[in-house]
Amino acid sequence: MNTRKSYFFLAILLITNLTLFASIAKTEKKNFNVKSGGKLYVETDKGSITVKSHESETIDVVVFFKAKTDDDEFAKKLFNNFEIQYDQNGSDLKIIAKYKGSKNWLNNIFSGNKWNKLDVKFEITVPTNYNTDLTTSGGGITVGDLNGYVKAETSGGGLTFGNITGDIDGNTSGGGITVGECDGNLNVHTSGGGIKIEKCKGSVEAETSGGGITVNEVYGTINASTSGGSVFASILEQPKKNCSLSTSGGGITVKLAENIGVNLDAKTSGGSVSTDFPITIKGTMDRSKLNGKINNGGPDLYLRSSGGSIHVQKN
Repeated sequence: MNTRKSYFFLAILLITNLTLFASIAKTEKKNFNVKSGGKLYVETDKGSITVKSHESETIDVVVFFKAKTDDDEFAKKLFNNFEIQYDQNGSDLKIIAKYKGSKNWLNNIFSGNKWNKLDVKFEITVPTNYNTDLTTSGGGITVGDLNGYVKAETSGGGLTFGNITGDIDGNTSGGGITVGECDGNLNVHTSGGGIKIEKCKGSVEAETSGGGITVNEVYGTINASTSGGSVFASILEQPKKNCSLSTSGGGITVKLAENIGVNLDAKTSGGSVSTDFPITIKGTMDRSKLNGKINNGGPDLYLRSSGGSIHVQKN
């Protein structure tokens, strides 16, 4: 009898799990003829956004829907409640996606949590020379290699950028940020992850409350701050303006090209300060702070740490 009961409960559990993981999918495709140099604008209540590029002067849009249910009628209602509008103006394309049903969490508790049973993914291919302005309230944003400026904002995911020839402006409240190469200026902010930048030929503005910051190559001014990790930056050309790196949760390592001249102002509450460069020190010697000129001085290099040591090294 106990064995039979065990098999019965296992069968019920299996059926329940199959129901929980059941899903119904739908795909929507759109194509638009455009010219290079236009702008893609996307604003969606829900879903991740991926933008790729190709040599054709077209925009190819594929939207993947998934309803986490095995009920066809329920899935159809979910799909119909997510309304997508396409508005083309010359070489510019605007995509606005809104969920018409209730998104109130209390209402959803008593109606089967409909909002959370719908997954949406946008995959959009644009001409190689194109600009983007992307916003989502519920997913990550990925932009591949592109010749143009990129603006991306999300409340619920990470940001990933490939090799971008224009400026990048990225903001997320819920994930990390990764950048390949940026030929323009870079301005990125996150409240929930680390920031990694391979290369930036322009200026870098980077801020996070939840992770470390790594900038492997920067050729312009850099200002980077974090409350939750270490900071690394390699500055390869003479900055024209003041630079600053600060952290409350780790150390700081800065690599400078040998000919760069700066006025060093470094101080830490959680370790020591060291440098590979000969430096003329102002004031008394102190292991936790260092002020002086590197290579006869230049713009200020302001370094502050509350949680680790500071190292200024030759690149």
